[in-house]
Amino acid sequence: MSVEVSEDARKALLFRLLLAAATLAVVMVVGATGYHILGKGHWSWGDCLYMTVITLSTVGYGEVLHGMDASAFGRAWTVGLILLGSGTLLYFISTLTAFIVEGDLQGAIRRRRMHKRIEYLKDHIIVCGVGNTGIHVVSELLATATPFVIIDTDPMRLAKTAEDFGADKVAYVHGDASDDDVLRAAGIERCRGVVAALHDDKDNLFITVTARALNQKARIVAKAVEATSEAKLRRAGADAVVSTNFIGGMRLVSEMVRPRVVEFLDQMLRDKEKNLRIEEVTIPESSPLVGLAIRDSAIRKAADVLVIAVRLPSGEITHNPRPETMLTANLTLIVLAMSREVAVLRQGIESGSIGRA
Repeated sequence: MSVEVSEDARKALLFRLLLAAATLAVVMVVGATGYHILGKGHWSWGDCLYMTVITLSTVGYGEVLHGMDASAFGRAWTVGLILLGSGTLLYFISTLTAFIVEGDLQGAIRRRRMHKRIEYLKDHIIVCGVGNTGIHVVSELLATATPFVIIDTDPMRLAKTAEDFGADKVAYVHGDASDDDVLRAAGIERCRGVVAALHDDKDNLFITVTARALNQKARIVAKAVEATSEAKLRRAGADAVVSTNFIGGMRLVSEMVRPRVVEFLDQMLRDKEKNLRIEEVTIPESSPLVGLAIRDSAIRKAADVLVIAVRLPSGEITHNPRPETMLTANLTLIVLAMSREVAVLRQGIESGSIGRA
């Protein structure tokens, strides 16, 4: 697992290093030129440059330019180089050290923080791949305040995603999502779902097999490019398979025959202030809602939600349920509401605080 140093920090360190190197180069050229002028051409450029280097580094080799003691200003020039130039060399060395050490140290600290952050996650979603498809998955998870971890083989893509959405909002692991250790680093044993969103069906197949072996209970949703891959992905352990070609075709025809419905759904998804979504909440067996009719429950009082459908434990779905519809254990409410209201409803049902009106 790795985390790249931020681009701004890298640029600042690089600028400091280049400035120090340029300053040192100017000092060395000026020093060598001064010696060459003082020697009136008797000392070669190589010897002058060598004398400048040992002077700046204060190694104490002595005077290597023959006859320098006879020069009126030779030793005065050397003293000036020592006083003014040695600091430049020290600045270059310290900056170079900072460029090497600070980058690694900062990266190590950030990797440690990211590792700790992921360790505390549970019931999160693991998104494998943040390409053209996965980036939209991440955007929706952020919009609905769903915890997640990203896995990708491209460190620059991961860094760009963190920069675009906010480093404090994005947790990620650098590596191959079909590798057991990488999935474990992302918390596969504690997650509630895996999204395989790579562009190659074979890669998504490997991820599905590996993830299912490591977590039998996780819901796995895989992307399929070719229609023939859907059955293979399901046999490998995927709970759902999304065909991008099918979804694209359905969107095209919907834009043609029901444009106002598509417009409504688009506005619902793109409105970042309201975050209106169609969500699902399952009623546990211990809930006080079990045995009550919808009209007798405190669902609407607890949260501003609209129940548009219910899914029975048998799998049967009732659309636009009537007020007298009975709520049973493991029944799933399908509601239309803002994300924060759904969170209130889910927390209330799970804690048992929502019961009879």
